[in-house]
Amino acid sequence: GNLMKELRPFSEHPSGPLTALCTDIFTKILLAGSKEGYIIRWNIASYLEDSRNKKSKIKEELCWRAHATEVVDLFIEEEKNVIATASIDGSVRLWHARTGYYFGYFGQARTFELSDTSRLILPSDVKDFSAIIKEESQHTEKKEVLYPLRLDRDK
Repeated sequence: GNLMKELRPFSEHPSGPLTALCTDIFTKILLAGSKEGYIIRWNIASYLEDSRNKKSKIKEELCWRAHATEVVDLFIEEEKNVIATASIDGSVRLWHARTGYYFGYFGQARTFELSDTSRLILPSDVKDFSAIIKEESQHTEKKEVLYPLRLDRDK
């Protein structure tokens, strides 16, 4: 976890230095864990297919707070669509890979219900809801201002 502690991600969220990285089997998704307990998911497929093309980008898809302390390891299980995260606080937690919904932690009394992602629950030490990053729109429309601001020296 300390090997990459000075590597800071380009992210829309203040996630801190990265401490853990992993990819899916096909190297289309990159997952990173941070010192502040965040998990960030990037889509790297278009960039890896043609990295010389300026239009191919690494797109941040999802960022959420998984732990209150540093993430030391993470793993994606693609068949079940689950991410397992581990922290220095000693907890190992399960999350939905596409939405960041919390399934539970290893050692809990109840069984994991991996099919139900409709109800949002969070670990007791995490208060931040999952944040989905939307893709930027390809074209922006110019809006005409009907009443522009003007300096009125009399007022």
